[in-house]
Amino acid sequence: MRLGRANLDRLPSAISRPAYDVSRVTPGIVHLGLGAFHRAHQAVVIDDCLAAGATGWGIIGASLRSPDTRDALAPQDHLYTIAVRAAEGTAYRVIGSLIGSEVARENPARLVARMADAATRIVSLTVTEKGYCHTPQTGDLDERHPDIVHDLNNPDAPRSAPGYIVAALARRRAQGLAPFTVLCCDNLAANGHTVQRIVTQFAALRSKDLGKWISDSVAFPCTMVDRIVPETTDADRAAVSRALGMDDAWPVMTEPFTQWVVEDRFSAGRPDLAAAGVELVADVKPFELMKLRLLNASHSALAYLGYLAGYETIADTMADPHFARLAAQVMEEAAVTLTMPAGTDLTAYRASLLKRFANPALHHRTWQIAMDGSQKLPQRLLGAMQDRLNRNLPIATHALAVAGWMRYVTATDERGRAIDVRDPLAKEFAAIASGTGPIAERLAPALLGVAKVFGPFGADPRFRDAVTSALHSLYADGARRTVAGL
Repeated sequence: MRLGRANLDRLPSAISRPAYDVSRVTPGIVHLGLGAFHRAHQAVVIDDCLAAGATGWGIIGASLRSPDTRDALAPQDHLYTIAVRAAEGTAYRVIGSLIGSEVARENPARLVARMADAATRIVSLTVTEKGYCHTPQTGDLDERHPDIVHDLNNPDAPRSAPGYIVAALARRRAQGLAPFTVLCCDNLAANGHTVQRIVTQFAALRSKDLGKWISDSVAFPCTMVDRIVPETTDADRAAVSRALGMDDAWPVMTEPFTQWVVEDRFSAGRPDLAAAGVELVADVKPFELMKLRLLNASHSALAYLGYLAGYETIADTMADPHFARLAAQVMEEAAVTLTMPAGTDLTAYRASLLKRFANPALHHRTWQIAMDGSQKLPQRLLGAMQDRLNRNLPIATHALAVAGWMRYVTATDERGRAIDVRDPLAKEFAAIASGTGPIAERLAPALLGVAKVFGPFGADPRFRDAVTSALHSLYADGARRTVAGL
């Protein structure tokens, strides 16, 4: 038996289910990037809003490329289970806020029409850093990106997230409709401002008037989102199906902790997010930097160096006391670069992160976190390193994390086995590694010369020396011994 609306009353009493009539929910949000993170985070918040009576805020999810999520969820009325895993046990909850889905590439015009419909008041996004077709070091649109080139030539059949947003906003403008809010939920520095710049730059390439209208009329609130969501495995699906007594083809696994901080600035209204636990603030930046430089930076350090050391998951890596100290040290050294609002307890936040990373029930693979490092390093590591150098503080710990990324993107591990490197610049990195060989003094400067990642910071001799020294240690001693000796 498959999970679905007709079977909700057959679920065991221990399974939480939608506290509202799912069939009466109407759409108010289109979400681009229908992945596990959205379904474990924003969709859960909206589920709470629906339960409070705001039934006009259902979500239409859109996968920009793969049909897998739609194909799994459509036969079960887009219901799915969220499994919240802690050391003491797992809690299961069926989510009903997702009421439909689209696969963008199958019918671009239909997705544009969905977004342009007057009922759509928010377009939210979790398309990962690389999905914005921008240069991470500058935050500007990459006008030479293949999807951007395509979308400029085919404005009504876009491929990229910026292309869809601009196509839908252009149609609303032509029809005299108010614009929707663009709500970015990805780990970009100043994500609302960054996406506004990217979208406005793209729109201006189509029409300067359109670019100005978007700049003047559309709200792009900044946000900070935080929840650890590992990839769902076949074993996870089997465990959820056993708990439900019926099949769920696409559940999501997550941790108990969740946080969403949002700048309270919307073009066309919003549900009562605060009642659902969202922190609505005037300035998200301090919280965003806190997460990027404490959680995300230490996560990346554990991912690259832990993978090289042979650890499959973050929990496995944290079980090694040397790596647990590495994570704590990344956080400690980044904390001095932060200026937080009064009452923020960074010591408690750092302690909570270490506990979350060590959660033995959460199988978050180091390989999964290591993806798309070229898009992540500027926000997670480089900014803190620049701030520390400006204060004449050492950067050895962060430099080791960058060196771990360099060793990783050579695509060969410490035992000579191939690494499946998933990154938009993977081919460029492989060519560099092939040309330099495994020699730190040649490889480090060559990779630091990739301007899309490092910009002018890559030429800073203090940065180069620290990263080259750390990379030399990784080649000479391996990740475990290098981390132990840090």
